[in-house]
Amino acid sequence: MKLAARYNRVTIVVTLSVLIIGAIVYFFAINRIASALLDDHLSEEVAEVTEYVHLHSQFPTPTDMDDDRTSFERLKGKPIPTRFFDTVYVAPKLKTEHEGRGVEGTLTFNGSHYRFVIIISKESTQSLLQTIATITIVLMLGLFIVLFIVNRYLLSDLWRPFYVVLDHLKAFNVSDQNTFTPVKSKVDEFNELDKAVELMTKRVSGEYHNLKLFTENASHEMLTPLSVITSKLDTLIQDERLVSEQYEQIQDIYSAANKLSRLNETLLLLVKIENDLVPEAELVNFNYFVNEKYRQFQDMFSERELTADTEISNKQLKASTYLLDILLNNLYSNAIRHNIKGGHIQIKLNKDELVFCNTGAANPLNGDAIFNRFEKSKNSDGTGLGLTLVKNICNLYGWRLSYEFNNGLHCFIISF
Repeated sequence: MKLAARYNRVTIVVTLSVLIIGAIVYFFAINRIASALLDDHLSEEVAEVTEYVHLHSQFPTPTDMDDDRTSFERLKGKPIPTRFFDTVYVAPKLKTEHEGRGVEGTLTFNGSHYRFVIIISKESTQSLLQTIATITIVLMLGLFIVLFIVNRYLLSDLWRPFYVVLDHLKAFNVSDQNTFTPVKSKVDEFNELDKAVELMTKRVSGEYHNLKLFTENASHEMLTPLSVITSKLDTLIQDERLVSEQYEQIQDIYSAANKLSRLNETLLLLVKIENDLVPEAELVNFNYFVNEKYRQFQDMFSERELTADTEISNKQLKASTYLLDILLNNLYSNAIRHNIKGGHIQIKLNKDELVFCNTGAANPLNGDAIFNRFEKSKNSDGTGLGLTLVKNICNLYGWRLSYEFNNGLHCFIISF
């Protein structure tokens, strides 16, 4: 849920809750005030009846009208206290029930106690309460509509700079030379956020370009002496005057130099992949690449006396052919290098996944660590970066790479 929507929901819920609670309290307060006014009116009626009895030494004529009823009744027992009450009575003309407010009490006349009952209609008061309730509901609806419009349009415009900054962050590419475009706002917090993001992007871009320059220079400077070393070693190896021990030592140096060269190239490639500095992706027939690599590795299969089963289905995907070549090279090399002599390899490709399974060590590998950099077995002569490269290529294109150990086979699964 977006922040603006969350804010709107909270504002509307809180406002409506306050309005509803306020309306309920307001209704009961008005109702209490109206009852108090009716009681005052009834008290005046009682005072008038009492005064009339004292002046005329008789009770006034009982009334039975639609809006007013008065009755007197002689008491045989003790006098009753004065009390106010709500009641329902039948109007004589309309023959309908009406709600009323009444008072009853005791009058003493000629030594006798008389019970009096005065009832007046609550119709006018109820009409007033209904009018007040209607006005309150209309005001609540009006306020709700105003709040909705303000939150929906005015406040959304207020949050616009924030979303502009957020879009800039989403579109930010550390390798892009375009500068961050400042956003002008009348809100100080948004201006501070904009300045902080601008400084951050400049700092990140500067550090990235420095690191990129250092990596490229270091890689170039390392390749030059490595090329000289391998070239001189090639010359030495061809020298017929070398004895067997010297030849073996030079061969070890030559292998180490080649390994260092591969390590340098692999690390540089990892940096390019992690920073999305790879060739553009294109739609390719992946099954063609898998079959072609299988053909290229046939000699290595024969050399290690390996058997292979393949189930290759048609599969199209969008990726860099350069990275696909590296990915398949590492998967095939890994399945061969870590296999046993006379072992077996299974290769399956369908629309959902690519699976490489091979025989090898009797125990499963550490699935959480095998994709880490420089993670390799003790007997491995590789760089320990092959599966890391495969993992990073899969991450680049949103594929999932996993490891399983089933029936003595080590399986690497790429789910598209």
